[in-house]
Order: sequence, then structure tokens, then C-alpha cells
Amino acid sequence: ANPYWKAEVDTAVATATELGYETTVNAHGNDPAKQTQFIDAAISAGVKAIILDPAGADESVGAVQKATDAGIPVFLVNAEISAQGVAKAQIVSNNAQGATLGAQTWVAAMGGKGGKYVELFGNPTDNNAKVRSDAYHAVIDQIPGFKLLQKETANWDRAQGKAKMELMLQAHPNLKGVIAGNDEMALGAIEALRSAGKLDKVKVLGFDGNDDAVAAVIAGEMVATVLQPIVDGTKAAVNQAHAFLTDGTLPASEKQAIDCILITKENAGGLKGFVLS
Repeated sequence: ANPYWKAEVDTAVATATELGYETTVNAHGNDPAKQTQFIDAAISAGVKAIILDPAGADESVGAVQKATDAGIPVFLVNAEISAQGVAKAQIVSNNAQGATLGAQTWVAAMGGKGGKYVELFGNPTDNNAKVRSDAYHAVIDQIPGFKLLQKETANWDRAQGKAKMELMLQAHPNLKGVIAGNDEMALGAIEALRSAGKLDKVKVLGFDGNDDAVAAVIAGEMVATVLQPIVDGTKAAVNQAHAFLTDGTLPASEKQAIDCILITKENAGGLKGFVLS
């Protein structure tokens, strides 16, 4: 349902297939129990490697350790786990850098002096949610005129983003801004604002760079989004797995961060499928 994760899966499958591998895809939906079931099945099937977008920083350590103990290398993409030396690689977007860029642009769109706003927060078990939120506030909280009215968790989901935005609009009809941890929640907020006739009065910030968010930026409905280079990161994970399986080569560093790119009206026309031309 989330285009970001679809791009991740499609890229992984295409890259692995091109290298000569057969692939199996499972979606754990951020459920650690399902993740453990899938990894147990992968171990039983004798797979050569696992590319994993982990279901929680703490919650995924045991599952990754189980695969590693079974002799199956695990390469993480998009999110980290709270342990090192268990996975062969942890490839993530530089979320703090990207969120800083987004917050600076949103602050400027708000007039630079302040305003009342709300926040839509991602999945609490995903370290990316906290990193982005903290980076947003590192910029916004320096300006005394900004006031956070309410912060709601919407689990990266568009429908939940819309529902939470509707509730916050009822409580705070005069809010002027929305910061969201990802595009899907931001797009849900935009739907709620449009239905309430307030879209032209509220500045919305997204994060991911999905195609619907790009369209919203071009239409002036979203101030900006932040491109996570998930296609590049996923290709890197598969290629690093291939190198390890081929001759034991490991990446120079287990933790690898790829810088994000700010997307505004000026460059949004060149972004499609999470790739900026």
C-alpha cells in the first residue's frame, strides 16, 4: 500500500534477478512476530542471504541474530537495528540531514517567525520516526514564535494521517502548519485539510519523495518533501550481499548513511519513482 516500500521491493527483486538469484518477498507490515516467522521460514528454506527492512530497532535484533547464527548473512535497508555486528550492513537514508533541510524550508514557508502547528509521527518502534522528529524540532524549536499544538502517531499510513488530522483540526481549527514524518501521513493530512476547506491556509511538510507527494509539491499543496534515495540504498544492499556471497567481501562500514535531497517546486519535475534526473 505504501509506494516507498513498493519501490524498495521492486528494486531488490530486479537487482537480485539481474544478478542471477531467485527471490522470495514477504511483507511483515512492521509486525515483529511476522518478521520472525518469515526469517524462520527463510532459514528452513536454506536461502543464501536476506535483505531486510527491519520491523523495529530493538524488536528485530533477535530475528537478525537467528539468521546470522544459521549462517545466513543479513543486509538491512531503510532502517537500523539497535545492535552492531549482527547484520552485515545497515544502509539507511541520512534522516537527520534530510529532516533538517525539510524543516528549514517549512519554517521559511511559514514566514520564518513562528506559528501554531501540529505533527504527525511515524511508527514508534522505527528509529527513523524519532530521528526525523528530533531533527525537525532542532530547527523549529530555536524560533520562539512556533508552538506545537498536538503530536499524533499515524504509523506512516495515509488513512491514519487523515483521521488524526481531522481530529486535530477539530481541536485546533486555526492551526497554520503540519510537519509529517513521511509523505503518506502528509498526504492524508492534505486530504483532511482539503475537505475542511483549509488547505490554502496550512503549510504541510512531507518526507520520502513519493510520486503523489511530488504532484502535491508541484500543485502547491505541500511545501516540500525530502527524497529518500531508497532505490540507490536497496541496490547497494543487494550488490553488497552479492559481493559477500561471491568472495566474502564486506562493506567498509556496517552502518552506511545516504544523504537525502530536498524536493521543492524547483526540482520536483525531475523526480519519478524515487529517482531524481
